[in-house]
Amino acid sequence: MRLGGRLAAAIEVLEDIERRHRPAADALKDWGLSHRFAGAGDRAAIGNIVYDGLRRKRSAGWLIGADTPRAVGFGALLLEWHETVETLSATLEGDKFAPAPLDADELAAISARDLSQAPDAVRADCPDWCVPLLQRAFGDDWVEEGAALALRPPLDLRVNTLKAQRERVLAELAEMGAAPSPFSANGIRIPPIDGSGRHPNVQAEPAFQKGWFEVQDEGSQIAAELAGAQPGMQVLDYCAGAGGKTLALSAAMENRGQIFAHDAEKGRLAPIFDRIRRSDNRNVQVVAKQAELAGLSGHMDLVLIDAPCTGSGTWRRRPDAKWRLTQKQLDVRRSEQAAILDAAKVNVKPGGLLVYVTCSVFDAENRDQIEAFLQRETGFEPVDHAALWEKHFPGKADAARIDPARGISLTPARSGTDGFFFAALRRTR
Repeated sequence: MRLGGRLAAAIEVLEDIERRHRPAADALKDWGLSHRFAGAGDRAAIGNIVYDGLRRKRSAGWLIGADTPRAVGFGALLLEWHETVETLSATLEGDKFAPAPLDADELAAISARDLSQAPDAVRADCPDWCVPLLQRAFGDDWVEEGAALALRPPLDLRVNTLKAQRERVLAELAEMGAAPSPFSANGIRIPPIDGSGRHPNVQAEPAFQKGWFEVQDEGSQIAAELAGAQPGMQVLDYCAGAGGKTLALSAAMENRGQIFAHDAEKGRLAPIFDRIRRSDNRNVQVVAKQAELAGLSGHMDLVLIDAPCTGSGTWRRRPDAKWRLTQKQLDVRRSEQAAILDAAKVNVKPGGLLVYVTCSVFDAENRDQIEAFLQRETGFEPVDHAALWEKHFPGKADAARIDPARGISLTPARSGTDGFFFAALRRTR
């Protein structure tokens, strides 16, 4: 397929997403199933246009003067694919599968508008109702932070030190542009793709099949490192999901001690079993039933809560979620987070740590939850987060927003990671 056909297909997918209010991944999958003639390169390029358009939805629509899938598709190419009006017109000319060329009104809007002069919410590429949330979280930097959440993300990997060292994995993946990640001691980063490119299928690599590495954003790796799991500890991963942080903690523990992986939604735990077998993590016990946690009460050195959240920190990877998110969903998540904190705290032994993590950038899910928990629960106190960060990542304090008493925030603009929040509370009695 030429670019015109790919653009037309992307607009079709964007229309489906808008009409049916469905995830982008589902719409793209259905398009591929109904257009089997499209090759892997075509599907990747179409996906790139769709995801670029969703990341830059506000700025693309503003640039072209319309809030439509067509404007979003064309805007994605102009903003992210290094296309100009002239190159795009020349490329689409004579392509019978291309959408109609930019019309006079669209060309006039593009000519008259300078994105650097756009309204703040447009430059931040965020919904209007999220503006106060970003302003509160980032102050004067909120536009820059919002814009960074609309960039293409890198592909981050975590080396499984139970089976390999970073240098060996880097050598295996050298032709993919893999390099050590900036912070995590065992992290590897493959740079963001450009234009119609696609990230390599690292899960098809022999090194992945042998369990040498896992796909995991560096922000998630940093949170696991800060949690400080040590060999011989008793650890509970209370919201383990597919087990990414569970495996990272297990490797840090060198397969000694015990780590219990639990999730209230059993279905989320399904992938963890294959991951455990592949990675040779032998100190993990999967605990699916809430009743089975009773025996852990008051005995855990570390309880990690990777709390369900809005996922606002992952907007680079799931930009469609940005436009589906509502205040009601935020309120539901806040209620769930408070309940989980109260339920999980009983498992921490005196002197042990309760660690709270989200992949959100909103204070309502982060600092506010810690503040509220400490007000209703006097048996915990925060660790010195500035000292904790310096211990693990000396000399790199500028890469995070650190409140010594309330937690650490990571963002694409500051740390180059997804948006994450981390707070550690020690049980005093």
